[in-house]
Amino acid sequence: MRVGVPKEIKPNEHRVGLTPTAVREYVTHGHQVLVERGAGEGAGYADDAFLKAGAQIAADAEAVFSGAELIVKVKEPQAAEWARLTERHILFTYLHLAPDPAQAEGLLRSGCAAVAYETVTDARGGLPLLAPMSEVAGRIAVFSAAETLLKHNGGMGLLLSGVPGVPPARVCVLGGGVVGANAARMAVGLNAEVVVLERSIPRMRELDDLYQGRILTRYSTQSAVEEEILKADVVIGAVLVAGAAAPKLVRREHLGRMKPGSVLVDVSIDQGGCFETSRPTTHAEPTYVVDGVVHYCVANMPGAAPRTSSEALVHATLPFGLALAGGGLDALRRDPHLARGLNVLRGELTHPAVADALGRPASDPYGVWPAR
Repeated sequence: MRVGVPKEIKPNEHRVGLTPTAVREYVTHGHQVLVERGAGEGAGYADDAFLKAGAQIAADAEAVFSGAELIVKVKEPQAAEWARLTERHILFTYLHLAPDPAQAEGLLRSGCAAVAYETVTDARGGLPLLAPMSEVAGRIAVFSAAETLLKHNGGMGLLLSGVPGVPPARVCVLGGGVVGANAARMAVGLNAEVVVLERSIPRMRELDDLYQGRILTRYSTQSAVEEEILKADVVIGAVLVAGAAAPKLVRREHLGRMKPGSVLVDVSIDQGGCFETSRPTTHAEPTYVVDGVVHYCVANMPGAAPRTSSEALVHATLPFGLALAGGGLDALRRDPHLARGLNVLRGELTHPAVADALGRPASDPYGVWPAR
């Protein structure tokens, strides 16, 4: 199959869908790979490295889309890219369609098959292609919060770690999944006071065993959320419902009771955000203030570390991408976990949570969703 890797065009996005090492794997399996000129430069991969791996360098995005059948990206396609997709294309990338009806409409009109990294599953019920970026985002969230807490960045002027004789910041993490666990790990490492709110009791036991009382775990109820965010200097939103819009755990009326200059970091922003006052921001302008509370809602946090993020992502996506390149849509019939990544097919939505969020019907072409 002909595999295309366009340059990412979302603002401040420097990751790349395939690294030279991954390109070599595709070529070894008999596929042709077209990489747009300069696609890897932001992550530190020169065109020459792709050429040595066996890729062809395409002059522009139009050449990539017209010359390839499988399009491998990182972030959701932008409007200019929807227009280049056709029914002969398989798109393999993050989509996050639930809060983005415009993108959904664009993909539906294109007739393409769109497979979303974030809804591919594994035998343990996990999301293996979301996990590496969740790890990166969870860790970056703490560094970003620590920087935002500083006075010149709009925060209350608090050092996250504290110093001898002065207590550290209190960090409240909403959600104990991959993002939340990595955020807790970084916050503990920086000597912050950490509380994690979670609804899975087994997960709370795991965190408690791992940190031996170094963090506090609480069962997540609305009352617990309200109590903890008022105590917190930093709140990290790490809530995920696969494919669906994130629930709003912190509402506008809560902000006026929070500490002035406290920081909200919404890692769930790709799925609509878990704070009522969240709206997507960029690395160029990452924050804004509502009722005295600083919001950090960058929609592509891992894009700040494109080299690390590109490599981690490709390690996870490579076997699935090779399956799609080798079998096309038949690969979805062979692997129900990959089939759960399918969000759009020939003008229809195929993921029930995405369809519910968008208020549309869903089809099930591969029979992977249980009957309701």
